[in-house]
Amino acid sequence: MTEARPLAEAWLRSVAGDLKIGVLFATRFPLPHAAPIGGADIARASWALPVIGLGVGALGALAYWVACYFGLSHLVGAALAVAATLATTGCLHEDGLADTFDGLGGGSRERKLEIMRDSRIGTYGACALALSLLLRVAALASLAGPGPVALALIAAHAGARAMLPLFLAWVPPARPDGLSADAGRPSLSNVVLAGLLGFVVMLASLGTARSFAALVLLLVVLGVMRRLCLQQIGGQTGDTIGALEQLGEVVILLTAVADRT
Repeated sequence: MTEARPLAEAWLRSVAGDLKIGVLFATRFPLPHAAPIGGADIARASWALPVIGLGVGALGALAYWVACYFGLSHLVGAALAVAATLATTGCLHEDGLADTFDGLGGGSRERKLEIMRDSRIGTYGACALALSLLLRVAALASLAGPGPVALALIAAHAGARAMLPLFLAWVPPARPDGLSADAGRPSLSNVVLAGLLGFVVMLASLGTARSFAALVLLLVVLGVMRRLCLQQIGGQTGDTIGALEQLGEVVILLTAVADRT
């Protein structure tokens, strides 16, 4: 009993530390941290990304509920919900989506990677970003109710982030430097735990049929994104990880609204 207590305390400290790293990396909440976060820290804490996503989705749901409380339309509520998630994450993944589509529309491999590092947004990136925002807002507006919207948002943000550790482990970095290269590949236990957490959240939020449909679509998106990254730029970057998260959100939200009468 005496020996078990220090082990339990060490495990709780480790979990709390990983959650803290996840919050600092994936959101703009200013938590105190003794040292800068490195790539290895993110890889170690990658299992916690679905948990952070659950929180992001819940904040979006709160914004939707406030809009409904003040009598605003479902469309306005949906737009405010998405805006709340953007403010929470600092548009981290939206930036990756835009840079990825700008880069993949470029010329040589080196030119594509150069475009991805350019902070300016081009036509491909602007169109991809606009479509992502439109689809997410439209999907949430069609659910028309705080309860269904909350469940869809939580499922989308947790489920989309659950596949990111697998992508990091499955696809090598495209560059020798950068955040994804520094992170290395997450452990198998992190990949499995993140996947299980994300799927459990989807099951609780969407039900069995929609959750399995979303899982199949997420795996298809993951496979297509892997092939595209390997063919176009030789691997993954931080931007492509952000793009994958955005595509995952859209897929889950569309699954949540499919065949609703």
